[in-house]
Amino acid sequence: MYVLLYSEGRSMDGIRIAGTGKCLPKEIVTNEMLSEIVDTTDEWIESRTGMKKRYFCGEEDNLYLASNAAREAVERAEVSAGEIGIVIVATFTSDYFMPSTACLIQKELGLDEDVLCFDLNAACSGFVYGIETARALLGTTEKKYALVIGSEVISKKLDMQDRSTCILFGDGAGAAVIEKAENKKYAGIFGCRGNAEDLYCRAAEENSRKIHMNGQEIYKFAVRTMPQLICDAAKKAGLELSDIDLFVCHQANLRIIESIAKTLGQPLDKFFIQVGEYANTSAASIAIALCDLESAGRLEPGMKIILTGFGAGLTWGAIGMEW
Repeated sequence: MYVLLYSEGRSMDGIRIAGTGKCLPKEIVTNEMLSEIVDTTDEWIESRTGMKKRYFCGEEDNLYLASNAAREAVERAEVSAGEIGIVIVATFTSDYFMPSTACLIQKELGLDEDVLCFDLNAACSGFVYGIETARALLGTTEKKYALVIGSEVISKKLDMQDRSTCILFGDGAGAAVIEKAENKKYAGIFGCRGNAEDLYCRAAEENSRKIHMNGQEIYKFAVRTMPQLICDAAKKAGLELSDIDLFVCHQANLRIIESIAKTLGQPLDKFFIQVGEYANTSAASIAIALCDLESAGRLEPGMKIILTGFGAGLTWGAIGMEW
């Protein structure tokens, strides 16, 4: 059980995801490759995390990943640049302190200049925060669509001598084009607990801008918080857990997802799992998951799904929605 300060979405004031996209760097980094850099093994990493490989940026940057994921989502949604009124990029690894990646997306995609663009930093919860923010803001613009992107270049923030962090993360971007859909179920729950001790990456002192994490504390936080959060999101969307067709959790660690499924008494095959393919891509993970699900034809109109994320902040968020 947990105590949260949260915001609640109205259960029939939902959204439709019109199209998704993703972009990954060219370089694949396997567990075996990491074992040549740091004291670890393929078996050690996979048995504790479920991760087999991840992608690291070489010459690519955050804008490259974000813009290509966004372009694919817009193409799949079959919308024009002039129909997009909001761009939100969820990231903690932007190429610049300013301008925002979202503003640069406006230029890259040739969007109109009357578009509302900004970056959002809620770490690994960023994409679900972005979906909720875009849903709220769509009521303030005459344009029909919002573009929400999760994009991270975490490899540049890793201490490659720190086994507790360097094996866990990867780079990538995912995007979704969304519109309001008044007749679809929807509820969002979000919260935070100020904590700069267990998971952080400092902005000051350039040579110390690396990720630091107390893995045990973050694990305990996730397995305590996520099951109740999922239950609350389902309830507020007017759904029972048995109604949920698919749980799309932040892909931080296979053991966390397994623990959530067990606590909820739900079969593991209702949980989408791809952490072995990409590792933890922070704000990009749920967005990439939705793109892969859509590409595989696993998302059908009317399906009931829950998206849930947790991360530094500490932040958390869950959305119960009808596809």
